[in-house]
Amino acid sequence: MLFFKVINQYEKGVLFAFGKFRGLRNPGLNLIIPIYHTLLTIDTRIKAVDIPKQEVMTRDNVPVNINAVIYFKVRDPEKAILNVRNYIYATSKYGQTSLRNVAGEVSLDELLSERQQIAEKLRKIVDEATDPWGIEVTAIELQDIELPETMKRTMAKQAEAEREKRGVIIKAKGEVTAAKNITEAAKKLYATPGALHLRTLHSINDLSSDQSVTKVYAIPIELLRAIERAGDLLEKRIKEKK
Repeated sequence: MLFFKVINQYEKGVLFAFGKFRGLRNPGLNLIIPIYHTLLTIDTRIKAVDIPKQEVMTRDNVPVNINAVIYFKVRDPEKAILNVRNYIYATSKYGQTSLRNVAGEVSLDELLSERQQIAEKLRKIVDEATDPWGIEVTAIELQDIELPETMKRTMAKQAEAEREKRGVIIKAKGEVTAAKNITEAAKKLYATPGALHLRTLHSINDLSSDQSVTKVYAIPIELLRAIERAGDLLEKRIKEKK
């Protein structure tokens, strides 16, 4: 008696005859002889397997909890059946061990800032190790990296200090710019005839809008300049006498 076995497009068949490997079978309708033949089907689509969260000690002795996802597919169904008992479980466990080793070789800063590079390095290691099993690892993604609470608080304080530092720098730059503008304006007012008079009148007008009782005594600009010239002249004569 003969039987027919349908293999889906995304599968490959591994045929055994009395326990001996007899080759691969392609998708479609395949002839099977009962008792004599055994046909195992292997899904060749990409699979996603979680690497359970585990505590890892970084190179600078910071404990972090990391979990990841391995994306892989069966490249060679013959090796996946003959060379390893459970290729999905084996790939997951090897990825878990490799993740611990790779994370232990880098510092915490590198682990946080170079996540993609570390994941790619991990992918190459797992892909090379699972190659005899007929497995092709297409990608590994590091999902969550959990820091200790003390480390979170320390990093938060550091970030706050950095923000305050930037704020002080920005404020100081603003004050320098304002001082330059005020100096430039003062020079132009002093050098332009009548400009100081106009500025004085504007200031008086602003003060007059205030409802409070305010007394303003305006000193003529010419008087101030005369005093300044007299002071310069007096200083010059003192130097000449010496």
